[in-house]
Amino acid sequence: MGREKPIPQENQRLNAFVMIVLGLETSCDETAAAVVAREPATGQGRILGEAVLSQVAEHKPFGGIVPEVAARAHLTHLDALVRKAMADAGVGFADLSAVAATGGPGLIGGVMVGVMTAKAIAAVHGVPFLAVNHLEGHALTARLTDKVQFPFLLLLVSGGHCQLLVAEDVNTYRRWGTTVDDAAGEAFDKVAKMLGLGYPGGPAIEAAAKTGNAKRFNFARPMKGKPGCDFSFSGLKTAVRQTAEQLPPGPFQPRDVADLAASFQAAAVESVADRVKRAAERFTNEYPEGRALVVSGGVAANTALRELLQATAAKAGLEFVAPPLKLCTDNAVMIAWAGAERLHKGLVDGMDFKPRPRWPLDPNATPSHGAGVKA
Repeated sequence: MGREKPIPQENQRLNAFVMIVLGLETSCDETAAAVVAREPATGQGRILGEAVLSQVAEHKPFGGIVPEVAARAHLTHLDALVRKAMADAGVGFADLSAVAATGGPGLIGGVMVGVMTAKAIAAVHGVPFLAVNHLEGHALTARLTDKVQFPFLLLLVSGGHCQLLVAEDVNTYRRWGTTVDDAAGEAFDKVAKMLGLGYPGGPAIEAAAKTGNAKRFNFARPMKGKPGCDFSFSGLKTAVRQTAEQLPPGPFQPRDVADLAASFQAAAVESVADRVKRAAERFTNEYPEGRALVVSGGVAANTALRELLQATAAKAGLEFVAPPLKLCTDNAVMIAWAGAERLHKGLVDGMDFKPRPRWPLDPNATPSHGAGVKA
């Protein structure tokens, strides 16, 4: 259990006793630090301060994330972001109950930067160190923003992961489905690159799709109607490439790009919704006390996906919960909050913790070979 202490008098935003956790996120191409407070008696949380530095500009010339570039950027900027987050929160290191960092999964160079920084702060100031699974950070965000109770059905959709799980408690997850090949966000990025829309692909595809005809190209909906809750996006990605190659030679016309983007997006989100529908049916049967479908991860920022999943949840009698858009993409608020949740459970890590490029939320799930399934 972390230290529960009176907050500084100069910080009037908090109640009498809180846990205050500093969180660091460096798993991919966002460098971030945040401070959150959790009231142990009620479980309520509050964001006190946060600072995020996007690396999109550094990686854009390469058309994707370069691990070495990402790690160097984390090393360069993390200390300053910690200072800013702490200043915005109005707290000092002596006020912290713990320091949390993404321990994996992710690009190992970046993960190491965050873990070592967090360990150093924890050691110097004599507070617990918490290694947070990046995916659990996404999973638990809805408990900060919407006070969602366990158990809940969880869809994680990002550039590296696409999974359906049941969140039974902090540190306890059951994976029901995963991608058998590409992750959803990876497919969005690769299709955007094919169409010359640049990086990052998710927002670019969504923007182009707004003016496109989603019915012009009749792409199959991968896995739709099949048993289970697994996903697949590789075939859809290939179908887009083959269709694009059949267009007249020369630069893509704006209308063609918009229609391809809209048709791809429609196929992808309908495929995801079908898998979620199957999971929701199983969830309401096996967990009758469950009340919510939570959607998190970078792809959860897609408006078309949100709207379709909201309808899917309503038909299943579940509340649809998606964190605010800025908390769907990688951020340190989710790491700090997951750290606070783990601290409350007494799940503290030792200084011998080793950063993990792969880290399954459900270590007992059946092995698979798709993107992110071991992470």
